[in-house]
Amino acid sequence: MMPILYSVVSRGTTVLAKYASCAGNFAEVTEQIISKIPPHNDKLTYSHGNYLFHYICENTVIYMCITDDEFERSRAFLFLNEIKRRFTHSYAANIENAIPYAMNTEFSRVLANEMKHYSESHDIDNISKIHGELDELKNIMVKNIGNVAMRVKDLNYWLIKQII
Repeated sequence: MMPILYSVVSRGTTVLAKYASCAGNFAEVTEQIISKIPPHNDKLTYSHGNYLFHYICENTVIYMCITDDEFERSRAFLFLNEIKRRFTHSYAANIENAIPYAMNTEFSRVLANEMKHYSESHDIDNISKIHGELDELKNIMVKNIGNVAMRVKDLNYWLIKQII
């Protein structure tokens, strides 16, 4: 399995930490992609050539990694969720006002270690499968709860109309 090639954490377009496991123009490419990511909370994978760009955006902080197109999407998002957890745990109070690369000295080592772990560990396959199934179940539950909430709202609307 090919590894996670590059990862970056940014606040909007301001890069706070990054790490590359091999040479390439990853920084330039991710800067272009990051500038196009909308500021609302989201997670998505872009495809470009033989590469996949996976990201999670939460509270204007973007956690992104680049893999080859064979890399499992669920494994990439497990990696990004771990990076997000570690980054917010360490720097929550400093993220909003941090200057470019403020966390790079310390956090690039964390990125390197986690990239290696999530690229090589076979334990991740089982975890990845379970997380994928849980995410799917959660999305179904969220949709169902949303549907119930809309029905209750509609029902209340019609009840009020009947009373009036």
